[in-house]
Amino acid sequence: MNMELLMRTCISQNASDIHIRVGRKPVLRVSGRLRDLAEEVVTSEQAEQLVSEVLPERLRAELNERGSADFAITFGTEARFRCSAFREKAGQALVLRRIPSKILEFPEIGLPDHIKDLLSRQRGLILVTGPTGSGKTTTLATLINEINATLDKHIVTIEDPIEYFHPQRKSIITQREVGVDVPDFSEAMRRVLRQDPDVIMLGEMRDYETISTAITAAETGHLVFGTLHTTGSARTVDRIIDSFPKDQQEQVRTQLALSIVAVISQVLMPRKGGGMVAGFELMINTPAIENYIRKAETFKISSDIQTGRKRGMILLDDHLLQLWREGKLEAETALEYAQDRIEMRNRMA
Repeated sequence: MNMELLMRTCISQNASDIHIRVGRKPVLRVSGRLRDLAEEVVTSEQAEQLVSEVLPERLRAELNERGSADFAITFGTEARFRCSAFREKAGQALVLRRIPSKILEFPEIGLPDHIKDLLSRQRGLILVTGPTGSGKTTTLATLINEINATLDKHIVTIEDPIEYFHPQRKSIITQREVGVDVPDFSEAMRRVLRQDPDVIMLGEMRDYETISTAITAAETGHLVFGTLHTTGSARTVDRIIDSFPKDQQEQVRTQLALSIVAVISQVLMPRKGGGMVAGFELMINTPAIENYIRKAETFKISSDIQTGRKRGMILLDDHLLQLWREGKLEAETALEYAQDRIEMRNRMA
């Protein structure tokens, strides 16, 4: 049992994740389902050995002292893996998320082409949101790749860890890894404005300070991309505003109303017949939505998205219903991921 064999098996079976736990056989996640590998149960010694095969030397002290370490590794030319090594009650454990070596194009991930029109904006905030494992990183990579290929910009990405490698194309691209090239996200954001960026991509908007700097950068002539672990456009706006102290929220509403360009909210679901398929909600800022954000009436955003199809907007539940009608989703899956299950069930009847 070794990591090279496990990673090769993960690639050959088109799995998304590898799980290593003491007292359990190695497990792959394939099409959203967990699948045991081999006959051999992992011992404590084997788990430590497997972790040591991939853990960078610089992170060994962090694993010992803090109990976990996150990093990314390259497996030849075939793939990269985002890794989390950690301690648990039985010993050391490891989870690897496979990152495809090829950056996907718009049709491959299901994004509509009209989103490309947003990428030439000179300033503003574009958010990609969704739960863990929903494909946010892949969508961000596709958006950045499109800018890199078609526009002459300076793109700075701030990631923890770097997942997709972007080649130098029409744009200049600078990729900074938190913990390696810069101590943390907030420090990276403080420094980035002195590096002549046109486009800034934040792997994660984790704290108030990072969010605040991102909004300021979007206001002052930069196109900023970021991710949040929220589902739905209205909840995303609320999450940003709620991260600020009460006495600053009124000002932030005004800033956000003016700076937000779009919210792409997504989920990743098992496709009918095998594989995975993404469901999207797309909000593009309009004068009405800008007004809702400013007046703290975000509960009205969904109705504006529903009536904004001509502008290219779509609600998540509408997209799930469309995928079900196209035969790409089982009915149970569409219901499981729906925002309003009762209404979805009625529409499917």
